[in-house]
Amino acid sequence: MKLLVTTSLSAMICAGASFAGGLERGSQTMAPLFEEGRFLEFGTSFGSPKVSGSVGALNSGDMTDSFINFSGAYKADINDTWSYAIFYDQPYGADVTYPSGTGYPFQGSSAELRSHELTGVLQYNLDNGASVFGGIRAQTLEAEAVVANSAPLPVGTYTVEGDRNLAFGYLVGAAYEKPEIALRVALTYRSDVDHDLDTLELGVARSVTEVTTPQSLNLEFQSGVMEDTVVFGSVKWVEWSEFNISPANFPANPLVFYADDRITYTLGVGRRLNETWSLLGAVTYEENTGNLTGNLGPTDGFTAVNLGAIYTKGNMKISGGVRYADIGDATTSVAGGPFGRFNGNSALLGGFRVGFTF
Repeated sequence: MKLLVTTSLSAMICAGASFAGGLERGSQTMAPLFEEGRFLEFGTSFGSPKVSGSVGALNSGDMTDSFINFSGAYKADINDTWSYAIFYDQPYGADVTYPSGTGYPFQGSSAELRSHELTGVLQYNLDNGASVFGGIRAQTLEAEAVVANSAPLPVGTYTVEGDRNLAFGYLVGAAYEKPEIALRVALTYRSDVDHDLDTLELGVARSVTEVTTPQSLNLEFQSGVMEDTVVFGSVKWVEWSEFNISPANFPANPLVFYADDRITYTLGVGRRLNETWSLLGAVTYEENTGNLTGNLGPTDGFTAVNLGAIYTKGNMKISGGVRYADIGDATTSVAGGPFGRFNGNSALLGGFRVGFTF
């Protein structure tokens, strides 16, 4: 049961990017911190979203590209009181390409956003099952975009490149565990991170673009409900309304924006079949707000079904899963007003993790 509890939510999240806010690809789970003894984990996830929209009779075609993410974690005990963990992930990303030859106003436009994050966490364990933890996050961010001359903007083809920038944030949290009923609740706050990207626009104009990746609050919980069965889930709030990309010379800023904060809910159940195999299922939901979005991020909430499995052999465990997401309908904006309509979109996501206890 202990193995199933520590792995269940992690297995669900490794079933691809969360897709929260359209940009979020990291899990934000603290599950490896609660593994027993010394623990090392590597993981990869992939996403294949299908997103298209229309303006009148003109269809954009699928304007989202597939992607692959990597992650890892290492946890160890210093003594009976103190533990530490190191996490690596790629928390945010975007891969957008509007196909050419469609007649759609943004045909030929594209955008990429890349991030990496390394986090060090120190945990203090109390005698009553409670613990507190905190750490420092080192995060890089880079982005580039092309807005083709077909777009309805007062400019020809617009290009922008934001160089990789390193900035720092922090996290703090608390947890409570009761092993006899396989209970664990963990609450983690992550600060926002302020980036100053050295920017080249239109191939000649240099400036600095300020981009803030959002703060978040993540509640993870899991508990045994009967022998060999656990329920698990999470509630995560992210302040996406504070995120935007507004280069100095773009004629219709912001280039990328989100009108609302997001709360993402996950609820699932896991069942251990035998000493080797466990199965898991979960549902994830993020509200469709109906507010306008940017043309380089035309999604608005989602509902996803998740299926996963855990294979255990000796000191090794392999957890993996798949996720199908029904992406919420979105209306894009140009010059502050409604523009394109994106309906009936979806994403197939998946991934796996391999962990070793030693």
